[in-house]
Amino acid sequence: VLLLVSMWIRLRLHESPTFLKMIAEGKGSKRPLREAFGEWKNHKVVLLALFGLTMGQAVVWYTGQCYALFFLEKTLKVDGALTNILVAAALLLGTPFFLLFGWLSDKIGRKPIILAGCLLAAATYFPVFKALTGAVNPALAVAQASAPVKVSAFRPDCHFQFDPVGKASFTAPCDVATSNLAKAGVPYEIVPQPAVIVFIDEAGGGRVVPPAPPPTIVSVGQVRLAPAPSGGAKDPGRVAWEKSLAGALKTAGYPAKADPARINYPLTIGLLLLLVLYVTMVYGPIAAMLVEMFPTRIRYSAMSLPYHVGNGWFGGFLPTTAFAIAAATGNIYAGLWYPVIIAGVTVVIGALFLKETKGRSLDD
Repeated sequence: VLLLVSMWIRLRLHESPTFLKMIAEGKGSKRPLREAFGEWKNHKVVLLALFGLTMGQAVVWYTGQCYALFFLEKTLKVDGALTNILVAAALLLGTPFFLLFGWLSDKIGRKPIILAGCLLAAATYFPVFKALTGAVNPALAVAQASAPVKVSAFRPDCHFQFDPVGKASFTAPCDVATSNLAKAGVPYEIVPQPAVIVFIDEAGGGRVVPPAPPPTIVSVGQVRLAPAPSGGAKDPGRVAWEKSLAGALKTAGYPAKADPARINYPLTIGLLLLLVLYVTMVYGPIAAMLVEMFPTRIRYSAMSLPYHVGNGWFGGFLPTTAFAIAAATGNIYAGLWYPVIIAGVTVVIGALFLKETKGRSLDD
């Protein structure tokens, strides 16, 4: 239905005067894809637009809206409806800044605003999200200080739980423990256990006895749980162990849900608004800059790839990548390294190689 509506809207729009002039003069490209991606002079601009512009814009956009919502609901355990209201309020307050930064880019240039947004985001994401935890779920910080959680496990059994399509199955004991803690929004420290030494059974004719991996033990404060089991999500042993983990966390004061009465609403919305402002800085000027980077004859084909790869891949994989990093490290903020590094790389590449496009003629 959305596609049909979009097609209807598009068919009612007129082409730009620049495009119509190009067609009238017979200067359109007959092979726009080959010209855009097969000729190095154009292809290098496509790569620069991806790595020096849209890659950073994408992670800042997804962090400020999608990941902020994910972090509030899944990690800090804020009620889903309340999470949507908080994020929507920040978006409503921040929306005029899309126009402001778009207008400002007409005055001082696209490049400084977009790169400044990426730089500010990379420099402040960690303190902003830590402040968000204190504003939304202060009980979590108190429980972490009074009853820290540790996972003693054989490190090779702790896998990187990257699952973008939700089909992977992580059933090792360490994976069972860390995924449950990560989904509960509980920070933890992984304590590596030494590998078991392989020995030779002389009585068995020199047979090599394979090592048995050491058990995975979760400690909540001074409470040690039974070894974490292996198995799928519906395995009875795993279900019983997960209940015992939930009970231990509750006893230690880890909140199952954020208390709405203890949320600092002005501070929370202010922090979310700050994340949205970064989004407006990178997104307000992006369309104009992409249009100005490419000649008319290949403009649409050339700008489509960096924009959609940047947003679809670098941005789209952010939530699942951030969760996998958090589960692997036990640090609920560690997933922020993904947008911080990507945005930082964009700042460096953009600052060194990206040319300002403000004022460039669209008739080229």
